[in-house]
Amino acid sequence: MEKQRCGWCMGDALYQQYHDLEWGVPVKDDDTLFEFLVLETFQAGLSWITILRKRENFRVAFDGFDYKRIAQYKQDKIDSLLQDAGIIRNKLKVHATVTNAKAFMKIQEEFGSFSKYIWGFVDGKPIKNKVENYKEAPPTTAQSDAISKDLKKRGFKFVGSTVMYAYMQAVGMVNDHEMDCFRYEGIQ
Repeated sequence: MEKQRCGWCMGDALYQQYHDLEWGVPVKDDDTLFEFLVLETFQAGLSWITILRKRENFRVAFDGFDYKRIAQYKQDKIDSLLQDAGIIRNKLKVHATVTNAKAFMKIQEEFGSFSKYIWGFVDGKPIKNKVENYKEAPPTTAQSDAISKDLKKRGFKFVGSTVMYAYMQAVGMVNDHEMDCFRYEGIQ
């Protein structure tokens, strides 16, 4: 019998794999939190499947999402990224990734980890919504507004409320799996 899944991931094996194994699973590891920050930044204005299909190219191009290395990128590395057809070659987003890596480390210094900082917006535990159809999930919430505002104040780029809500969904700060999806109850 086929598992019941959220409607947004149907029809594409890569989408289904991401949905089944990653989307909405709570992430507390700073390295993975940074990876999703980069991916969500590049996703702004594009479809998530476009980013998923280029994820491994991003991983290679951005040195395994190593924020310490990314924070040190010089213009020659940025220029090479802008020539890399395997990623989204958006000048503002590439520069934002370098800026965000530096700001990410400042948050780590202040809070001990980015995880402690970001999860503080939801009191350390996922918000479990009651979504019947994925199209009913909100594009933003008071929490995503607060995160966006605070990150912008700290110098982050491409972290609008909609991007941050998608980030919250991706890293499991919010469970927006449809209630009849097998992952809705399966994620704690």
